[in-house]
Amino acid sequence: MISYADGPDGLPEDPGASTLEVPSEALRPAKRMALYDAPGGEPRAYLPKKISGLPVVAPIVARADGWVAVLAPSSNRRIGWVPTGGWDPEPLRDHIVVDLSDHRLTWLREGAEQQTWTVSVGSSATPTPLGRTFVMGTTTTDGPVYEGLDALVLGTVPEKKENLAASLRGAHTAIHAWSRKSAFGRSVSNGCVRMPAAAQKALLKQIAPGTPVLVVA
Repeated sequence: MISYADGPDGLPEDPGASTLEVPSEALRPAKRMALYDAPGGEPRAYLPKKISGLPVVAPIVARADGWVAVLAPSSNRRIGWVPTGGWDPEPLRDHIVVDLSDHRLTWLREGAEQQTWTVSVGSSATPTPLGRTFVMGTTTTDGPVYEGLDALVLGTVPEKKENLAASLRGAHTAIHAWSRKSAFGRSVSNGCVRMPAAAQKALLKQIAPGTPVLVVA
């Protein structure tokens, strides 16, 4: 078992990282659980009830031999397997798609588009991680540039940590408000998705922990 300070190691790649199939159910651990590299395989990490104070709700992306695979938090494009039991199922109705080339974020409910916005995404030096991830919860922000709004914390972490300030290298990526309108429609962030304030308010009212997020090129 390892600490989530450095992220899980030894877990398999998400075979559906670029799929458009949306998870419809998540699991909420009743206690700290081992994450295995395959059904009946080796434990490689753990799935706690909370990470940094946020209750864990991890989307289920596969099932096999009485086991389920979930998107692993604090990692990019990784899954972990857990046996049946020791967790509670939770239905998912929303999902978010971030299109990096179009600089668009789209919110869908039950597969139907609700709203879409022009956003700012990561630069080539500090890209927004591709693939499937999920909303872990919300966290407060500090500074007027964030419009006084909470950020939606994602399960992904920076792809090129060496290009970030030391204070950001251990952080998760996020969806957050941004006051500088000139950033929207451009690839200029440190990897996070920067939103207009009104758009961020809409997501904060509607999006629950566990909501799947698909980031496409």
